[in-house]
Amino acid sequence: MSERRNVDSEPAFILHARNYRETSQLLEAFTHNHGRIGLVAKGARRSKSPFRGALRLFQPLSISWSGRGDLATLRIAECSTSANNLVGTALMAGFYVNELILTLLHRSDPHRDLFAHYTALLAGLADAADNVEVVLRRFEMALLSEIGYGLCLDRDSVHHAELSPSQRYEYRVERGPVPVDATSGSDMVFTGVELLAIGRGDFAEQETLSSAKRLLRNVLEHHLGGRPLKTRKVFASMKRRI
Repeated sequence: MSERRNVDSEPAFILHARNYRETSQLLEAFTHNHGRIGLVAKGARRSKSPFRGALRLFQPLSISWSGRGDLATLRIAECSTSANNLVGTALMAGFYVNELILTLLHRSDPHRDLFAHYTALLAGLADAADNVEVVLRRFEMALLSEIGYGLCLDRDSVHHAELSPSQRYEYRVERGPVPVDATSGSDMVFTGVELLAIGRGDFAEQETLSSAKRLLRNVLEHHLGGRPLKTRKVFASMKRRI
């Protein structure tokens, strides 16, 4: 039997919540020191629950819990700062990132740097001046790096030489950039200058940003192992209606 743990005042965000029994909720939370965890918030749906109003997505929290195994009991949840107000495309981007974290991170596996990236992501999405696509691409790259699938974007995987800006490369997920000629029709072919800019996080050029989206979508789909993301389907449906 696993040891019972008591954790107090842990920075956290709620990633997902669903109703449980008559008055409770089952939560998936992303925490600073303990990674992704499962919690039951007993009585959270009661009108006088101390959790009422706090257990919202994108709301920075300080939480305390007790228990053992995969599902602990939430004891305290307090708002540490004001909520990140996400609307429209930024809101859908937030849902998408939450689903990525839920799908790719194991429970109880700490990712402190990724928690900092997630905090910065939400602030960026809430800032109307920030480009949602740029904020997403940078977080996706940080996520891949954190889970051990960081991209190689400075050297080719055949000669181990620095990428040539004018050369075309096919990015192979398990290998990295491979030089190809102009006749290659792969969806994963990019110029050296594009890969180098993506590696620097330089998305000033729209073409680079579009290439980064294509690259990261393919890489993430590979590591998702065929598991579809619901948020992508919803987002695509919304765009078609618009």
